[in-house]
Amino acid sequence: MLMTAPSKVFKAANKGPRKRMSAGADKAYDTFDLVSTLRAYGVRAHVAQNLKRAGGSAIDERTSRHDSYRVSQRKRPLIEKAFGWMKQTGGMRKTKLRGLWKVGWQFVMTAAALNLWRLPKLQAAGV
Repeated sequence: MLMTAPSKVFKAANKGPRKRMSAGADKAYDTFDLVSTLRAYGVRAHVAQNLKRAGGSAIDERTSRHDSYRVSQRKRPLIEKAFGWMKQTGGMRKTKLRGLWKVGWQFVMTAAALNLWRLPKLQAAGV
């Protein structure tokens, strides 16, 4: 994915005037090469810091000091949790369907099931 991530960001960054864009990833993508490429495209790298790596993290204070970076890092596990549920419970780990349209349909139905499952908790929380 490391080879395709900059090209996808480049396509999105060149679509014309836009708000400031950010790209999030886990700490395996905390490399100087990826972070410098994203910065060259004018994209904020909201990558989790890998502080145990030799040479330190590629994410420095320019990025980590912003509130948006902290919010991004706090929300990322929520997204991972949803995709984990869809894989484990929703049957998306090993789909039995063939074809892009059918798999897309399965994904939409699984996401709808997840939302229906979460709805009572969200209503109780007053969200």
